[in-house]
Amino acid sequence: MEWKTSDAPVAYQDALDFMEARVAEIQSGAADECVWLLEHPALYTAGTSAKADDLLDPHFPVHKTGRGGEYTYHGPGQRVAYAMLNLRERQKAPDVKKYVWQLEEWIIRTLAEFGVIGERRCGRVGIWVVMPDGREAKIAAIGVRIKRWVTLHGIAINVNPDLSHFGGIVPCGISEHGVTSLADLGVAASMDDVNAALERNFEAVLSI
Repeated sequence: MEWKTSDAPVAYQDALDFMEARVAEIQSGAADECVWLLEHPALYTAGTSAKADDLLDPHFPVHKTGRGGEYTYHGPGQRVAYAMLNLRERQKAPDVKKYVWQLEEWIIRTLAEFGVIGERRCGRVGIWVVMPDGREAKIAAIGVRIKRWVTLHGIAINVNPDLSHFGGIVPCGISEHGVTSLADLGVAASMDDVNAALERNFEAVLSI
């Protein structure tokens, strides 16, 4: 298992190219599994379920991608974790729904280290928090693709991004709720802090 961390923003296509190559190597047995922690320059990605009407103001580049889901924003201040994992080895019977649950649990346990209660919501992808005024807001996104039971893409946690950048899309097709971040909630966490929490909680969840 390799943990890979990039300090400088990684171009989206470069990340896709790396994931595709690494997944092929994992499938052939030529490489170990990998979790890659990174940030992207400001951009929007369109998943396989993205609706044209949800792209409101594309003032950043838009990339079509093979992951599930709708439109998502990526940018500085957001910790992206791309997981390239072999589900045939990690699960007794490979199960996509279980894997998504594991990613959700990974985020929830990571947020808990910073005193933030992350929650699932039926019918809404991602992890949500209840704001001080009672509103609900999304703090983390999930998007996956699986090729012959090896995973691509993963999760994105809002640490301290410019939340106004989400205004160019309807995030994940959900317009009635907002987005938030650790910084927005008053949590002064660094990327290194979040990286360490993600690594600490990974095996306990992904090996369930």
